[in-house]
Amino acid sequence: MEKIQDQALSNDVCSNEVKDLFVVLCASGFDNSANARSALMFSALAAAANYKTKLYCIQNAVDLMVKGALEKRENPQPGIPTLAQRLREAIEMGVEIQCCSQTMANKKLMADDLIPGVTVAGAMNLIALSTEAKGTLCF
Repeated sequence: MEKIQDQALSNDVCSNEVKDLFVVLCASGFDNSANARSALMFSALAAAANYKTKLYCIQNAVDLMVKGALEKRENPQPGIPTLAQRLREAIEMGVEIQCCSQTMANKKLMADDLIPGVTVAGAMNLIALSTEAKGTLCF
C-alpha cells in the first residue's frame, strides 16, 4: 500500500503541468554554505515538480550571486555538492533568482555585479510573492 501511495504522489508531483508559485528565501551565504546549498537544492526540486519557483536572496545569500564569487570563495568538500553545482541545477531547472535591492545597496553592489539572469527586486516583491505562494521555505 505504501509503495502505491508513493507512486501516486510521484506521478502527481512529476506531471508536466506548471503548478502554483513556490518561494525559497535564503539569507545564508558563505557563512553557512550548508543552508545555502539546501536553499538551492530545494529550489531546484520545487522547479522539477513544476512549481514556478523563485529564490529570493537577502543578506549573505546575495554574496553567492555575485559574478566570480563562488569560484573565488567556495571551499569544495569531497562527496558534497558544491554551491556552484547546486546553483547550476537550480538555473537549469528554471528557478528565477532575485536579490534584495536594499541588501545590494548596503553591500554597494549593482545589478551588473550579479550572475547573468539574476535580478534585483525590492522587499515588497518578497512580501507579494509570499502572499501568492503555494508554499515557502526559508534558509
